[in-house]
Amino acid sequence: MTDFAARLKEFSADFNSRLPALFNFPQGTEQQVSRAMFYSLNNGGKRLRPFLVCKTAGLFGITLQISFPVAASLEMLHTYSLIHDDLPAMDNDDFRRGKPTCHKQFDEATAILAGDGLLTYAFETLAKAPDIDATTKIRLCALLAERAGAFNGMIAGQMLDLQTDKTPQLSSEEVIKHIEEMKTGCLIAYAVQAGAILGRASEKEYTALTTYARKIGIAFQISDDILDVIGDSALMGKTLGKDAAQGKLTFVSLYGLETARQIADNLIAEAKEALIPFGPAASDLSDLADFIISRNH
Repeated sequence: MTDFAARLKEFSADFNSRLPALFNFPQGTEQQVSRAMFYSLNNGGKRLRPFLVCKTAGLFGITLQISFPVAASLEMLHTYSLIHDDLPAMDNDDFRRGKPTCHKQFDEATAILAGDGLLTYAFETLAKAPDIDATTKIRLCALLAERAGAFNGMIAGQMLDLQTDKTPQLSSEEVIKHIEEMKTGCLIAYAVQAGAILGRASEKEYTALTTYARKIGIAFQISDDILDVIGDSALMGKTLGKDAAQGKLTFVSLYGLETARQIADNLIAEAKEALIPFGPAASDLSDLADFIISRNH
C-alpha cells in the first residue's frame, strides 16, 4: 500500500497544480468569497473522488486532460459540502485537514457564500468542460445534481443524519447504511459513474463499476467512523471523538469497533470482486479499495 499511497500523492499533486487555472479572482472587495472558495478547495485532502473519476475514465482510454474538469467540478461540490458541514449549525468544527475551517479563517457569512459559490461553480465548470460532447455533459450534470440532492442524495443523507441524532428509535443497521450510502456514498458512486460515462462504458461495465462504488462508499464512511474513535487528531486534521459525544448513529456505535471493521472488510472484498472483469487495468481502483480500510487519516 506504500506504492499506492505514492501514486495517490502524485495524482493529488498533479490535480492540485491544475486548480489555480480555474480561478480568476475579481479585483473588488467581492473577491473575498472567491478567495474563500479557493482556500477551502485548495486546503489539502487526498483527492479520492477526483482520483476515482480519472482512473475509471482511464479504463476506457480517456485522458486526464479530458476528465480533469469533471473531477474538479466534483471536488468543488464535495468541498462546498464540507464548508457547510463544518458550520456551527451543523458539526461546528474549527479545523479541516489541519487548517482553520472556512468560517474560522474568514467568517460565517463568507463561509456560507463560499459553499454556495463552489456548488454553483461546480456546474459551470462541468458545463464548460472542453472536449466533452453536449449530451454527455447534460447527463453528467443531471447525475451530479441527483447524487448531491435532497431527495435521495447527499443532502438527504445529511438531513437524515441530523434527524437520527434526535430519534434514537431509528437506530438500526438498515437506517445507518442508508445514511452512509447517501451522505458519503452518493458522491463516491458519482465519481466512478462519471468516469464510466466519459468512457462510454457498456451497461454491464457500468453496473459492475456502480457495484464497486457503492461498496467502497459505505466502507469509506465506516472507516471514518472507526478513525473518529481510534484515529490521531494530528493526522486526521480535525477534531475526533465527536460522533460519540454527539450521540451519532454509526456502525461503531451499533456494533463496536471489531464488527464494524469486519463489515468494512467484507464490503471491500465484494468491491474488488466487482472489478474482476476489468483485469489488471483496474489495479488502481482495486488498490484504492484496500487503501480505504488501511488508511490512518
